[in-house]
Amino acid sequence: MKTRNRTFLVGSAVVFLAGLLFTGVADNEFYFFTSYVVLQAVVMATAWNILGGFTGYVNFGSAGFFAVGAYVSIALNKAFGLPLPFLILAAAVMSGLMGLAAGCLTLRLKGVYFAIATLAMAIVCETIVINWEYVGGASGAYILTPEDSLFFDSYIEMLFMVILSIAIGSAAVARYLSTSRIGQGLAAIRDDEIAAECNGVPTLKLKLISATVMGAMMGAAGAPYPFFVTYVDPASAFNLLIAINAIAMPMIGGTATWLGPIIGGLVVGGAQEIITVTISSEMNLLVVGVMLVGFITLAPKGIVGLFQDYLKKRRTR
Repeated sequence: MKTRNRTFLVGSAVVFLAGLLFTGVADNEFYFFTSYVVLQAVVMATAWNILGGFTGYVNFGSAGFFAVGAYVSIALNKAFGLPLPFLILAAAVMSGLMGLAAGCLTLRLKGVYFAIATLAMAIVCETIVINWEYVGGASGAYILTPEDSLFFDSYIEMLFMVILSIAIGSAAVARYLSTSRIGQGLAAIRDDEIAAECNGVPTLKLKLISATVMGAMMGAAGAPYPFFVTYVDPASAFNLLIAINAIAMPMIGGTATWLGPIIGGLVVGGAQEIITVTISSEMNLLVVGVMLVGFITLAPKGIVGLFQDYLKKRRTR
């Protein structure tokens, strides 16, 4: 275990340093815009998997937590002009509390009832934002990009490093949960919740922890979003495509492990960006749908599951 932890820390440091090197080498801001979108997808896929994959509670309201993080960032920036790290922290706390509250209300439901309840929660949040004039209401809000970009050449480079740091942090949290006793309890809930309760697993407590962490990570992903697009309205922040991507990417990568959503986010997010540039952005939803149907039919365990099955067959031979 210590060796694996050391390997993960070294790998995370290498990825972070590679990102810094990338900001110094790349001279086209398009690369940073594209990388930001893909890394944001990785964070959201990882966040969704903590509740939907580890626990087995399919959440259709992930766009709501993402949008809450974005609008908390907008409101605090307008009121106090706080630096981005404080906005991310505040958005994560607010969305985490929202996840806790939503968990208290909905986690006693199961299956399709829970999924519908989370979708309804996102619709309620969208209605509140539409009528909240301070953050622009239905017409949306414009965000001025700060001139200060630390030691980076442009603000998008700094945003790229911010989302990369969030992605590394989310991977660390997901890995810790999957390898700890909390992860074992969540896996027991996913396999058979009644049996887990009979064996003394505190199912409600673990589900609330999972919902809170999921909400916090979604909010952290949403906080830098207004500075990335510079204009946010309820239709874009609460877009159903966000929720669909957050569900599809872990399922394509593999929901049983912490690594699956990262692979799924990189593969699906990268494919969407390539299609957007080469064909049309309207093809994104079709591509996600086709890939999701294909993997559910042919490889229900995702890319990670395919690789694990290949290793088992190789060892058997």
